[in-house]
Amino acid sequence: MKSAYRIWSALRRRQSRVFRAGAVALLLLASAQAVLAEAPPLGHQMNPVTPPLAAPDFTLLDMDGEAHKLSDYRGKVVMLNFWATWCPPCRREMPSMQRLYEKYRDRGLVVVAVNQFEDPDLVFEFSGRLSLEPTFPILFDRESRIAEQYKVVGLPSTYLLDKDGKIHFKAIGGREFDHPEVEKLIESLL
Repeated sequence: MKSAYRIWSALRRRQSRVFRAGAVALLLLASAQAVLAEAPPLGHQMNPVTPPLAAPDFTLLDMDGEAHKLSDYRGKVVMLNFWATWCPPCRREMPSMQRLYEKYRDRGLVVVAVNQFEDPDLVFEFSGRLSLEPTFPILFDRESRIAEQYKVVGLPSTYLLDKDGKIHFKAIGGREFDHPEVEKLIESLL
């Protein structure tokens, strides 16, 4: 009788541990899903830069090794975006940048995305997985020297430049760039 009780008691303890481990796993899974599903919405506000500042000129290479100089875009409105593939808001805002670019490129908007620290092969692979593959220039600031000139303190950081190369608006953090409020700012600079 004692051995039957010991077996029954051992089974009960084992079932209790399995039940607790399963319950903890379910709670962790539910928490992770809630965090992922509850990503905050992207903003759309951009802060005015008063007075507008001259944007530091630079030359950087794109994925094909072609040089792009910021001053070559004078006469166009430029959205200058500093980003990285490991940055969740950067990844989330990229499709809205492409939609904005498609809507306004024929009217003189250029989007220039400056990647921080990463390898062109990694960025090429990343951009192929986006719902809208970027057709605007993606440049590489592998040592973050240009970001330092612009005093970038967080990614993503975005600057709106007028046709004369002056910074009129800036934003730190992810944005929904095809929002009507951002489009109004673009229209005001075109």
